[in-house]
Amino acid sequence: MPTDGPKNFNDVLPRGGFSGMFKVAGMPTELKVSYWIWLIGGLLALLGGLLGLFGSIVLFTLAPGIAVVVLLLVLIALVVAAAQIVFAMKMKEGKEWARLALTVVAGISLILSIVGGAMANGQSNNWFSFVISLIATVLMWLPNSQAWSKSVKGAV
Repeated sequence: MPTDGPKNFNDVLPRGGFSGMFKVAGMPTELKVSYWIWLIGGLLALLGGLLGLFGSIVLFTLAPGIAVVVLLLVLIALVVAAAQIVFAMKMKEGKEWARLALTVVAGISLILSIVGGAMANGQSNNWFSFVISLIATVLMWLPNSQAWSKSVKGAV
């Protein structure tokens, strides 16, 4: 288990705020690619969640009962997307707990792909997102990425 876990809420927030989102100097290439995959994926998920939020509001006029369930699911998706962005930024700081959290996100993506494929008679479009998250996960656990994370531990 990671030994550098957050002790309080401020430990979770990215250092320097979100303005450092685009600074990747000094990171190995494979970790940069992983970071951008996670960051762009999280931003796209936020955008999709906002569209889902508007859709659920419209659904209230047609089927209020279903709209409540959809709204709750969209809100959960928005929280997960925001967390993914924060985890990616903490991974960039060399935090092992953030890499572990992103690995869990990739595992959840696998589960959603399997469930979605079973419910849609094998026609799930979530497999692409799982493969992309799998690539990002592998890249952030490669030896070069791990060595860099260990070297910046406490330095960033």
